[in-house]
Amino acid sequence: MPVSRGRDFLALPGPTTVPDEVLQAMHRPAVDIYGGELTGITDTCLADLRRVFRTERGRTYIYIANGHGAWEAALTNVLSRGDKILVLESGRFAVGWGEMAEPLGIEVEVLEAEPRRAVSAEALEARLRADGTGTIKAVLVVQVDTASGIANDIAALGQAIAASGHGALFMVDVIASLGSMPFEMDGWGVDVAVGGAQKGLMMTPGLSFVAAGEKARAAHAEAGLRTRYWDWTVREGEIHYMKYCGTPPVHLLFGLRKSLDMLFEEGMESAFRRHALLAGATQAAVERWSEGGALAFNAPEASERSPTVTTILLEEPHLGRLLDWCPELCNVSLGIGLGPLGGHAFRIAHMGYVNAPMMLGTLGAVETGLVALDIPHGRGGVSAAVDHLASRLKA
Repeated sequence: MPVSRGRDFLALPGPTTVPDEVLQAMHRPAVDIYGGELTGITDTCLADLRRVFRTERGRTYIYIANGHGAWEAALTNVLSRGDKILVLESGRFAVGWGEMAEPLGIEVEVLEAEPRRAVSAEALEARLRADGTGTIKAVLVVQVDTASGIANDIAALGQAIAASGHGALFMVDVIASLGSMPFEMDGWGVDVAVGGAQKGLMMTPGLSFVAAGEKARAAHAEAGLRTRYWDWTVREGEIHYMKYCGTPPVHLLFGLRKSLDMLFEEGMESAFRRHALLAGATQAAVERWSEGGALAFNAPEASERSPTVTTILLEEPHLGRLLDWCPELCNVSLGIGLGPLGGHAFRIAHMGYVNAPMMLGTLGAVETGLVALDIPHGRGGVSAAVDHLASRLKA
């Protein structure tokens, strides 16, 4: 007998749960797209995105696209055909960004990481020092890889680029981290940052963002891959309509405005702390489950585990049975393994509009499934999660 009445629980790392307040903000009639209220919403969203990216000198742009669209926007605005980029591997998504570049005529080199590890700042610095002629025009990395569950130290990578003396642009994907963990675009020397609405920003899919610093804008002036839809210059005009190269995403903007208001009401530092606490609770549970031998962290180093998503190794037939059991009997949808981890892992997200009851409920459903399906695991994962939270939430 399933116990699946009530709301579905999304433990997916995007799209994440959308707050009722955001859904309600979008539930209203369309408005004039050429001026008035919507113009003001665009202006405030662009300004507040600078707050979220932590940039005073950079400019922000809103695209009607998913994260892959923002990847292409970033590439085409600063690069030319024949340019070379260095992609820093730490899972699936930085490599995927590089794959977006290849059809544009960009040469892609991948700096491979140790398996299941974050990018090495030392290896990056050494590679850039070896590029004496400056053929590498940009370095691409993700702050959090949602496939591997690995978080990269963007501050350390920025320091490595600076120490090398290399002139490459530093381009960072913060799609799975924006609003959920610290990111300092100006402070860490990031030239281009790419974000999305459907994860830490608690919105529906359909909007993505690019923040461009001064060095990136200088490269933009010489870029040969610029196309009218993605072009930053086209979007900087006075006409509101052209800030989206056409009809604005009216109702998505209503939702974005509300989600940003909710983030600022909580306080970004408080949001970062909440994500860290819930990630710690999740990882405490997985640590206990892994004692049974069937489950393991994909990221073995605790310091490199993401505060927004945890990737857990589990082989068939256990994996498929658990992925089917949790939504069918408990209304809990887990993330599947992506890329090379397909068929070998599942993922638990702890990002965006999520709290302790939601995470403890998700962990409880997973542990119930492990017991019901006789999957070898260490008992007491939920208790470990409770202990983790309680020890850190004492008055």
